[in-house]
Amino acid sequence: MPSLDWYQAVELLDEHIFKISTPSGFGTGFLLSIGETSELCSVATAAHVVRHAHQWEEPMRVEHYASGERVLLHEPERAVFVDDRLDTAAVCFSKRVLPVPEEPLRLGPEDTHLKVGNEVGWIGFPAMTPETPCFFAGRISAYLSEQNSYLVDGVAINGVSGGPAITIDPDGITVMGIVSAYIPNRATGEPLPGLCLLSDVTHLQSTLKFLKSLGQAKEEEETPGALPKVDTDTDSDPHGA
Repeated sequence: MPSLDWYQAVELLDEHIFKISTPSGFGTGFLLSIGETSELCSVATAAHVVRHAHQWEEPMRVEHYASGERVLLHEPERAVFVDDRLDTAAVCFSKRVLPVPEEPLRLGPEDTHLKVGNEVGWIGFPAMTPETPCFFAGRISAYLSEQNSYLVDGVAINGVSGGPAITIDPDGITVMGIVSAYIPNRATGEPLPGLCLLSDVTHLQSTLKFLKSLGQAKEEEETPGALPKVDTDTDSDPHGA
């Protein structure tokens, strides 16, 4: 299969993109997983997008960009899993309430990372155009092994947090992280152009795909900073396509 152009990659992302709004703000998300034996789906985003609403049991509005359909999820209608260390989170809810794709985006293999110099792109809803997702791109400047994150020579704007960061490969597109933060250069006292921080999310997908019901998800749901401890005893291969 020939390599895609970036505009083609963006078109493939459209049906997987979600806008997540809370009483205190909004961010971006994307379809992370679909339950193999349940009606659940999970949308990944940055932890700081949903942390406050999760802690205070506030409603979250999840909007599917491609269809324009949206749902207001109250605390009993969702389960939220937050990993503060990587600033990643997943919101689990019934896949019947929105027209989610049949398959999630492909994530890069666990325990691997892209080399410095590779080009990546990301998409999200910036604050200045909150109804229109915008595309950004840059090259990997460094890999932070202790944080399992990347520093990228590119821009992240309020509202883009939680958006998928992808790379183009011979098989199409692969998600290699989510937008976490923009780190400006303040060495001279004034903020200057800096680097975008992208965090890994494969640990979330490999765990959440085994949730069998919203009831189980609610039982496994923990306070921010912890991942659910899910029994993964199944005939399915967790590393399969």
